[in-house]
Amino acid sequence: MAEDGLITVESRFGVTETIDRLVEVVKRAGLLVFARIDHAAGARDVGAWLRPTELLIFGNPKGGTPLMQDRQLAGIDLPVKALAWEDEQGKIWLSYNDADWIAERHGLGNASRAAVSAIAAGMEKVIAAAAEMDQS
Repeated sequence: MAEDGLITVESRFGVTETIDRLVEVVKRAGLLVFARIDHAAGARDVGAWLRPTELLIFGNPKGGTPLMQDRQLAGIDLPVKALAWEDEQGKIWLSYNDADWIAERHGLGNASRAAVSAIAAGMEKVIAAAAEMDQS
């Protein structure tokens, strides 16, 4: 489990292309895209500057519902999300919440253990595909 609850991988692509790729991957996996938020555009709208930063919110009720059946408050962390962002050196990163961290945060138990494991495995797979990272 990530100490701060976040897992971050480097992307080979720009922020917009990384999120575009993630949208394609999650749709192919049968997941729903609920929202795409361009934080840098929001900053521009208020006369501020922010390095490229985009958030994708996605998932499937079949995956997340067991977590909420276990502890309804887990819904604050669902659906899952991923943030593509550019750091000070121009590197692009893709970050997301560790499913085990979500489980620990909400005190989830055996009732949702299989769903948490499935979310963790699914996130690792779609993130790696979007960032085009080696999955070995």
